[in-house]
Amino acid sequence: MNTQTIQKPKAMYPELKDKVAVVTGAGSGIGRATALALAAQGVKVGLLDLKDSRTEQVKSEIEALNAEALTADVDVSDPDRVREAIESVAKKWGKVDIVFANAGINGVLAPIETMNPDEWDHTLTTNLKGTFLTVKYAIPYMKEQGGSIIVTSSINGNRVFSNFGMSAYSTSKAGQMAFAKMAALELARYKIRVNVICPGSIQTHISESTHPTPDLQKIKIPVKYPEGNQPLEHAPGQPEQVGDLVTFLASNASSHITGTELFIDGAESLI
Repeated sequence: MNTQTIQKPKAMYPELKDKVAVVTGAGSGIGRATALALAAQGVKVGLLDLKDSRTEQVKSEIEALNAEALTADVDVSDPDRVREAIESVAKKWGKVDIVFANAGINGVLAPIETMNPDEWDHTLTTNLKGTFLTVKYAIPYMKEQGGSIIVTSSINGNRVFSNFGMSAYSTSKAGQMAFAKMAALELARYKIRVNVICPGSIQTHISESTHPTPDLQKIKIPVKYPEGNQPLEHAPGQPEQVGDLVTFLASNASSHITGTELFIDGAESLI
């Protein structure tokens, strides 16, 4: 087991101890880093992802922190699998306090003219419908005590529109923003906060779900940046930096923040 990346949290939020979280896309990247960050605070974590060895590895890493976790084999576009997974988390620990709706794909990158409608549907169904299903099925377990929902959107579709071929992805990310704001207002009566994070370039495995087509060369317009395109650190962000932000949004330190988007991109989207 690789324990080198398991670190003590940078900030301590004692109120998070024994809270229960659902994290989608938990097997790698931002999901993994956030699951570990929450577990380091004493949160019990339901790890929802397509079944593979990576999710089990995250579970082992959490247990090495003397925290609790369970795994569930979930395709977030499948209502039954999402509902059953969240039910299993609530059944094991009696509630859900934190939801990190993070699972997503880049999908097929193609010109609008040549994009297959099924490819469009796959990206929208995974990213946008998956967020809806995760939030929908968690609400009944959060209404009594309140909690925090955090949605992973992106700078794409909200500040950046120059990544050619990403019309489906950017549309799904813009849709997540609107959905989260609607949810924040609707769920405020239950003391459930809903916020959105918009990462820029983060060092993750999302390239595995990215499928550019040769037709992209026909529509690309050259985009020239000043020296470097991540002005703050001159490099992609790290998943652990995003995990720190999500942990803050799950904690009482953000108790008056809801319906808000937070960009975490080292000023990348301001160029």
